[in-house]
Amino acid sequence: MYEESKVSKITAAEKNPDIVIRADGNAEIGAGHLMRCLAIADEIRERERVVFWCADESGATQARARGYKALALGTDYRRMAQEVPLLEKAAGEGRKAFLVDSYYIDAGYLQALRAYGSVYLLEDVPGHIWPVDGVINYNAFAREEDYRRIYGRGTFPRLYIGPAYVPLRRQFSESAGSMPQAGPVERVLVTTGGGDSGNIAGKILEKIEDIDCEIHVVSGPYNPNGGWLDGYASTHPRVKVHRQVTDMAGLMRGCDLAVTAGGTTVYELCALGVPFVCFSYAENQEALTAYVGQGDMGWNAGEFHHDPKGTLERIDSLVRQAMARPGLRRRMSARAKVLVDGRGAKRLAEALEAAAYMDQ
Repeated sequence: MYEESKVSKITAAEKNPDIVIRADGNAEIGAGHLMRCLAIADEIRERERVVFWCADESGATQARARGYKALALGTDYRRMAQEVPLLEKAAGEGRKAFLVDSYYIDAGYLQALRAYGSVYLLEDVPGHIWPVDGVINYNAFAREEDYRRIYGRGTFPRLYIGPAYVPLRRQFSESAGSMPQAGPVERVLVTTGGGDSGNIAGKILEKIEDIDCEIHVVSGPYNPNGGWLDGYASTHPRVKVHRQVTDMAGLMRGCDLAVTAGGTTVYELCALGVPFVCFSYAENQEALTAYVGQGDMGWNAGEFHHDPKGTLERIDSLVRQAMARPGLRRRMSARAKVLVDGRGAKRLAEALEAAAYMDQ
C-alpha cells in the first residue's frame, strides 16, 4: 500500500515545476530508465522547471543527487495504478508536461495523468495505442511507419522515432565524432548495467582474464556483486573496478574495445566510435544487439538470458578476434558512429519545453 504521508507533505517547490518526469531506478530494474530521463532533464534550459516523481526513495535520491527536486510517491513501481489517487495532490495547480518512462505503464494511468497536462511516453517496443500526446522510441530498429500503422487514421500523437532521439548525456554529445585509433588493444572495458544481479561481469572476467591488456569493469550503483568484483581485482592486478563513474565518456574513450550488455550503453559506444562486443540479457535488448550485429556496427555474442554458457564462450572468442583485427575494428567503429550524433536528449528536451509552454 502507498504511503499517503509521502504525498501529503509535498512542498510548494515540488509543485511549481511545469515539467514532471516519472521514472524509477532501483536494485531490481537498475538505473537505465532514470539515467536516460536525467540526460533529457540536463538539456532543459531552466533546471528549476523540472521535478522527478519516483515510486520510492531509491530513485528520488539519485535525482536529488543530480540537483533536481524529486518526490518519492511511496508506491510499488510495478503497480502504477496505486498512484492514480495521488495525482491531484502531486500535480498541484497548473497544467504540466509529463515524461513517463516505465515498463509497468498502462492506459488507465496515462489517461488519468492527461487530466493534468500533456503526456509523453518513452517506450522501447511498439504495439499499443496509448492515450498520450507524444511517443518516443529512440531505438535504431524502430520505424515511424509502424507507429503510423498502429495508430491508424485517428488522432496521432507526436512521434519521436529512431536514433536521432537517443537521449545520451551531454558528455557524449560533446565527445561524439571522436574515434579511437585502431592500434593494439591495450584496455578493454566491461559494463553490464546498473544492477547485474547475476554477476555477468564477473563471469566475463573469468573468461577473458588471460588477455594481455588492462580490463576496466564498471560496477553500477545497484550492483550487489561489487564486493566480489573488488575481491577479484585484488588478486588480478590488470583488472580495475570503477564505481560511481561521472565521466563515462572519458572512461570509454580511454579504452580500445568494450564488452557491453544491450541498452543505452551500446548507443554511447556508437556515438564515441569505440568498437564493442555486445550481448543481451533480457528480451527487450535482443532487437538492438541483433541490429548492430547484422549491420556490422559491433559484434553480437548472443542472448545471455537464453544461453549463458554459449554467450560467454562467444564473448571470449569475439574479444580475441576483435583484438587481432584492427582494420575490422576501424570499419565497425565508423559504421557505428554514423548511427548516433549524440544530440537526442537536446531534441527531446526542446519537445518537452514546447509542450510545457503550450499548456500554460
